[in-house]
Amino acid sequence: MPKSAPLPRLLIASLIACYLIWGSTYLAIRFALESFPPFWGMGTRFLVAGGLLMGWMLWREGRAALPTPRQWLHALVIGAMMLGGGMGLTANAEVYVGSGLIATFIAVVPMMVSALGLLFGQRPNRLELAGMLVGLAGVLLLMRGASFSGEPLGILFIVGATLLWSLGSVLSTTRMPLAAGPSGFASEMLCGGVVLMLLSVLAGEPAPHWPPTAAAAIAWIYLVVFGSLIAFSAYLYLLAHASPALATSYAFVNPVIALLLGVWLGGEVVTRGEWLASGIILLGVVLIFRGRQVRPSRGPAADAGTASVPEPGRSA
Repeated sequence: MPKSAPLPRLLIASLIACYLIWGSTYLAIRFALESFPPFWGMGTRFLVAGGLLMGWMLWREGRAALPTPRQWLHALVIGAMMLGGGMGLTANAEVYVGSGLIATFIAVVPMMVSALGLLFGQRPNRLELAGMLVGLAGVLLLMRGASFSGEPLGILFIVGATLLWSLGSVLSTTRMPLAAGPSGFASEMLCGGVVLMLLSVLAGEPAPHWPPTAAAAIAWIYLVVFGSLIAFSAYLYLLAHASPALATSYAFVNPVIALLLGVWLGGEVVTRGEWLASGIILLGVVLIFRGRQVRPSRGPAADAGTASVPEPGRSA
């Protein structure tokens, strides 16, 4: 049999960026919380990242880069769900539960996307259904662990985050498409950032601690530059040059990275039962991705749905 061609270096570098950077953003959020309230910290990072990305697009392409009014409306709805609800509630959940376990819980997003797809006539095949059931079993086991069982607010926030992110993911590929390329994601970050700042005001969040701690300042800059711009650019490259399965393979790598970093650098404690539950969840994700690989192609919409199941962190 002929040997498969080796992956290009830039493709490998993009995969590593998505694996390591997005896997580390959960711990970075935890450090940023030392000085920045959850909604305020997430809102400012997305406003800055979205502004930089949109500014770059305007410099490169002029006014042609701007989304249409309808695309701005789509960006507002999707940004409110995926960033306002998804990332905002994720940051709030990290006040109560360790970053590594939060990342593991968020790995159920592909399962939720598959389940919500039923509302739009997308029926899961046997492998996808098996993955959803296995993942659900892992989630139930994880929620019985010490980290989640004593923190009902943490559970409420992370369940809300995954539901809103998943619904936004489905809508963005079925009913409310964004502008093509970086302009679409820039508009999503700008609109989501505005929603997050409004939520910060409505929630009565305290003012940021000023001056921030060194760890919080570095973490916030890291989230803007590496999490939102560098890793995002790497993800766009993967979508254009790799299969959807390879481009979205970080969905079951990020939780492992987040767990290891949380234990190593964050001093977080993960019990044996929680490690086991995390493994079961990741097995469910693998089954879903395998099921999507064998699903018959149904045109561009099918490919878009396959590629749009990242957990909170894709635009992170």
